[in-house]
Amino acid sequence: MLVLIVDDHPLFRQAVKHVIEDLFPLWKIREASTGEQALDSVLGESVSLAVLDIMLPDQSGLGLLKRIKQLRPNLPCLMLSLHNEPRYAELSLCFGASGYLTKDTGSDELRVALRTILTGGHYVESSLASTLAEHRTSSRTPPSASLLSARELEVLTHFAQGLTVSKAATRMKLSVKTVSTYRARLLEKLRLKTTAELIRYAVDHRL
Repeated sequence: MLVLIVDDHPLFRQAVKHVIEDLFPLWKIREASTGEQALDSVLGESVSLAVLDIMLPDQSGLGLLKRIKQLRPNLPCLMLSLHNEPRYAELSLCFGASGYLTKDTGSDELRVALRTILTGGHYVESSLASTLAEHRTSSRTPPSASLLSARELEVLTHFAQGLTVSKAATRMKLSVKTVSTYRARLLEKLRLKTTAELIRYAVDHRL
């Protein structure tokens, strides 16, 4: 079996690689630091499992997930993220992920997640699972939000957390100009006029 680890931090890739090698010593492992490298591997090799960072330097990890599932619908994908907000986990599952863990997850839980996913199951970090269940039963994504891309949803989520354009750009590793462009697209698609209205929309719909 071949596992693809996608993350732009070499030390973190090595940590995940160590856990996988300890658990499945006969598996082969490929590493990628960008979404483009990941797609090349998925297209060119028989990848059996993908472990994806949700934030990459060249594109959204959620966007990459969506693209991978279009190319390989049956490929299990485990998302790893710095974000412990249930919305990110929910979006990941909606886009086809088999699991969601935050980067402060211990190696034991990573092992459980990998075993669960490889047997056809789904796994969400234990600290998020109950909150996610409550969130999903108490809210539904409004139809207008379905028009948004993965990256636009990320930007909207950051605004909902009170981040300015510049702070969102820093968090997402994008330029201020790029985030401003996404903001303009959000306003147009959601038919809103100001950032304050975007924030209200996100909060009202628990995005």
